[in-house]
Amino acid sequence: MSPANPLILTINGGSSSIKFALFEAGDSLRRILEGAIERIGLPEATLRVKGLNQADNLVRLVTAPDHTVAVGALMDWLEERRGREALTAVGHRVVHGGPKYSQPQRLTAEMVEELHRLSPFDPEHLPEEILLTEAFQRRFPDLPQVACFDTAFHHDLPRVARLLPIPRRYEAQGVRRYGFHGLSYAFLIGELARLAGAETAPGRVILAHLGNGASLAAVRDGKSVDTSMSFTPTAGVPMSTRSGDLDPGLVWYLARTENMGARQFNEMVNFQSGLLGVSETSSDMRDLLDRETRDARAAEAVALFCYQVKKWIGAFAAALGGLDTLVFAGGIGENAPPVRARICAGLEFLGIALAEKQNAANAGLISTNASRVAVRVLHTDEEWMIAQTVCRVLGLGGNKEN
Repeated sequence: MSPANPLILTINGGSSSIKFALFEAGDSLRRILEGAIERIGLPEATLRVKGLNQADNLVRLVTAPDHTVAVGALMDWLEERRGREALTAVGHRVVHGGPKYSQPQRLTAEMVEELHRLSPFDPEHLPEEILLTEAFQRRFPDLPQVACFDTAFHHDLPRVARLLPIPRRYEAQGVRRYGFHGLSYAFLIGELARLAGAETAPGRVILAHLGNGASLAAVRDGKSVDTSMSFTPTAGVPMSTRSGDLDPGLVWYLARTENMGARQFNEMVNFQSGLLGVSETSSDMRDLLDRETRDARAAEAVALFCYQVKKWIGAFAAALGGLDTLVFAGGIGENAPPVRARICAGLEFLGIALAEKQNAANAGLISTNASRVAVRVLHTDEEWMIAQTVCRVLGLGGNKEN
C-alpha cells in the first residue's frame, strides 16, 4: 500500500463487543471491510468480518474473556491479513471526554492518564476503551492513535442547557450535561448539508438517533443547543435496556423498600429497564412490533418509547423557536416505519406531515410536499466519521465527503 493511500482502522468498543472498520484514505475515504468481535466475556465469542474482497469475509470463534484479549485476536487477524506495517493509524470512539476534551486529539501517555482519572464519569465504557488504546500501544508502539470523543459535538452547549439543578459545587467537579452520540450527530449534519443543501444545515434541526441507545439533539446553525442525554448516556428517552429519565426519588425509595444499593440501581437502570423492562420479553424493537397485537406488555413498551420521543421533539421545537427539519437515524430510526409514524402523529401543529408510502419504504425524504417541516431518514455512519476525523487530525487526506 503506497503512502498516498493510508489505512485507517476505527475501533468502537461496547460493553460486550468491539466494532471495527478499515478505510483506505486517498482523495476520499473508501471502506475496505467492517466487522465486530461479539459476546466478549462469554464462552463462544465470535469474530465476524465482511469486506469488499471475498477473502476478507469470515466468521471465527475466538477466546475473548475480556476486551484486552478480544482486541488481541483482532490484531492477530489484521497481521495475518496484511502485515503489521499496513496500518497507518487507529481512531477510537471514546464515549466521554469530560470537561477537558472538546476536540479529537492524538493519544498520548498524558491523555491516557487523564482518561483514567475521568473513568468515574463513565464507568460503563471508559475503562474498556482505555484498555483498547493500551493494547494497541503495546503491540504497535509507533502507530498513531486518535481519540474521537462522543461528547465533543455538545461541548459548547449554551450554559442554560448544560447546567444541572443541583448544588453549584458539583459543577466545579465537572458535573454537567454532556450529551452523547456526537459522532453520529456530526455525520448527520454533514449529510444533511450534502443532501439538502448548505442552506438547510443552519436551520432549526432536530436529530433523533434511535437505536439500542437513543437520544435526540436540537441543532441550530450546525451547533448543538440541547440534547436528551445528560451527565451519562442513561438519561433522556427510554432505550433498549436503559431507563431514560427517572424521578431521582426512586433511589431512596428502592433503598428503603428493597435495600437496593447504588451498584444494583445502576445495573437496573442501564441493563434491565427501557424496552426490556417494560415488555419483560425483549429489548429489540423488531420483536416488540411483531408481538404488540397479542402482547399488551410489548404494545406498552412501543407506545412508551414513541410517546417519550414525541415529547422531546416538542420540547426541542420550543427550545429552537420552531422546526425546519426532523431527521431519524439509528437502527430504529432508519428501519421502523411504524415507530416513525407514531412519533410524528399529533405533531401536525409543528408543520409535520408524513407521506405514508415514502415512510413505509424507508425513503430518504418521508414528508409530504405540503409539509412545512422536512422529515428525513438518514443512515448514520460513526465509523466513517471516526476515520475522517483521524485523517483531519493527522493530515492524511481522505477529507472529502463520502
